[in-house]
Amino acid sequence: MSDTSVIKVRGLHVHYGASHALQGVNIEVSEGVHSVLGRNGMGKTTLCNAIMGLVPVSSGSVRFEGQELVGKSPHQIARMGVGYTPQRRRLWPSLTVDEHLRLCTQKGSPWTPERIYDVFPRLAERRNNGGGQLSGGEQQMLAISRALLPNPRLLVMDEPTEGLAPVIVDQVVDMLGKLADEGDMAIFLVEQNIAVATSVSQDCAIMVNGRISTVIDAGKLSSDRALQQRLLGVGRLDDTEVPDLPAAPVTDDVAKPAPPPEVKAPRGSWRYVPPKRWSPSHWDAASTSDAGPTSSSAAAVLPQGGDTDGAVLVVGTFDTKATELGFIRDRLVMQGLRIKTVDLSTSGKPSSADIPPHHIAVWHPGGASAVFTGDRGTAVAGMTEAFERWATSAKGVAGIISAAGSGGTALATPAMRALAVGVPKVMISTVASGEVGQYVGPSDIMMMYSVTDVLGINQISAKVLANGADALAGAVKFARENAPAVPKTKPAIGLTMFGVTTPAVQQVTALMEQDYECLVFHATGVGGRSMEKLADNGYLDGVLDLTTTEICDMMLGGVFAADDDRFGAFIRNPIPYVGSVGALDMCNWGAPPTIPEKYKHRQFYEHNPQVTLMRTTAEENTRFGRWIAERLNRMPGPVRFLLPLKGVSALDAAGQPFDNPLARKSLFDALGATFQETATHKLIELDCHINDPAFAEAATAAFHDIAVTTQGAQHA
Repeated sequence: MSDTSVIKVRGLHVHYGASHALQGVNIEVSEGVHSVLGRNGMGKTTLCNAIMGLVPVSSGSVRFEGQELVGKSPHQIARMGVGYTPQRRRLWPSLTVDEHLRLCTQKGSPWTPERIYDVFPRLAERRNNGGGQLSGGEQQMLAISRALLPNPRLLVMDEPTEGLAPVIVDQVVDMLGKLADEGDMAIFLVEQNIAVATSVSQDCAIMVNGRISTVIDAGKLSSDRALQQRLLGVGRLDDTEVPDLPAAPVTDDVAKPAPPPEVKAPRGSWRYVPPKRWSPSHWDAASTSDAGPTSSSAAAVLPQGGDTDGAVLVVGTFDTKATELGFIRDRLVMQGLRIKTVDLSTSGKPSSADIPPHHIAVWHPGGASAVFTGDRGTAVAGMTEAFERWATSAKGVAGIISAAGSGGTALATPAMRALAVGVPKVMISTVASGEVGQYVGPSDIMMMYSVTDVLGINQISAKVLANGADALAGAVKFARENAPAVPKTKPAIGLTMFGVTTPAVQQVTALMEQDYECLVFHATGVGGRSMEKLADNGYLDGVLDLTTTEICDMMLGGVFAADDDRFGAFIRNPIPYVGSVGALDMCNWGAPPTIPEKYKHRQFYEHNPQVTLMRTTAEENTRFGRWIAERLNRMPGPVRFLLPLKGVSALDAAGQPFDNPLARKSLFDALGATFQETATHKLIELDCHINDPAFAEAATAAFHDIAVTTQGAQHA
């Protein structure tokens, strides 16, 4: 039988000094898209670099269409038909976008600059800008385009969607799908975005500790959240190692790994020591003497960079944005505010910021060595996590502001989201005119479009940056000098609502508003997260979580999805909780053409031209019920969960399109079988529809019952 592999890797070993980065990697890529997934630091980028001849191979084989690549130079490998999109992009700062594309164009290739501009219209707009003038997302588009122009037989892509806005990610996914369908190009994709990897790939290889631990069907991985958590640590709150899994048997004879090559530093030089996989990572004494312990349990002695109480944080990558961030700092100083500059650079360059990069990096669970890896992708991801943990620990932050391209926006906004609602937050960004949901999330971040790139001070950027700084200053000063416009006079409760449960929530609000301030959240994915963020911040005295439809979209891939921390705020905070199954009969999609092919045969209802509802099945409802009940069981506070037996939404009623008694029964049975009833946790069946007055009265009575119980316990 002939070998159909485009590339075959066998027994591949790579060392960085004494660190054994790749440990006998075995993998094959044939036609289509094949993905490699794994947590940071597992060796994915090293594998790409080894294939391209960018790092020395200790032993093993990499064969491309039968020809050995080990020992060949990168340019020889590229000429053989292997394209590469590296994490660091490696663009020429002085060449324009169009010059990059013309330089890489090859006669006879189906990929031309004009086709690239059709795929990435943003590059067409920036065709006369230099590579150094592009935002991080635009640079990524150009790097992908440069690799496509020679029309390679194999395209190696290392984190191609990193730093891209969602609309551009969709374009990349669509492009990969079309390339796979055409069948002329095999794609080896390293990707942190599980949704992207599983949507375009035939299979996914899982990389753990420098080895391919298993290869799994992409569809199976996409649909099984528990499997994602077991293999990749998705949703983990700890730092537990993912156990090695049995690898597929390899029959090829491979050479035994050579001993790691000895690497000697020049006499008298200083260098950062990269982390060793099985030995303690450390900073050289010349780097910093006050980095402190890396364990999260030792947070009290981690460097904070000075007192942040009452300070406004000016945050960003000072190695590339020092001029712009300094302009913002000076503007805020003019307003009489106390400022702390925070440098999130990962380049290792000296920093003049009040809080330098290494003070932030040591807040990573793996310590500073997990941030300063020498690999841009893992370094940025590590700094993002470290800064979020640092910001959560910072005391009395008065406000926070940053200015950045897409990469810097993704780096700073997770920490902004971690700060409490009400703390003024401003992000001046090149991506602020597009879809910003991934950056803002459930928080109150003010996004301001930079108009020009965040690159130097000119007559336009000066006005925009000044406006952003002044807006933040106004918010900070107003918060200090004035009481809230609407003082809190009644306890606040959160309620979740969807269009198809509006009558229920309106009736409950009418019954509750005399005694409570009712805050209603639209259950569109971010709505549920917003409510739970307020609960985590201590703003809510209880919830009537009547519309839990976001669970459907989370499990089935819909557009209004919760994340896997749904209900987490009520597990962390023992406040009165009344919940129900509102709109669990539907999963939400966009316009009909956007519905995934695997669901095309299902029952749909067009809510409006942009929203299509899909009826959930009995089997899916069983999954929903079990998952929800398991979360309810973990809540330490009082719980009442209501089951309206005659329907869970306006469409799930007698004579309506989604009326399905079997699906409802499956949902209720799964909840009943999994829910653990106690003196404080009750499951209540109601012989009515969710939008009936009887349901609203029962929900209100249940909340009053547990609210009184909770208040009595607090007074006792």
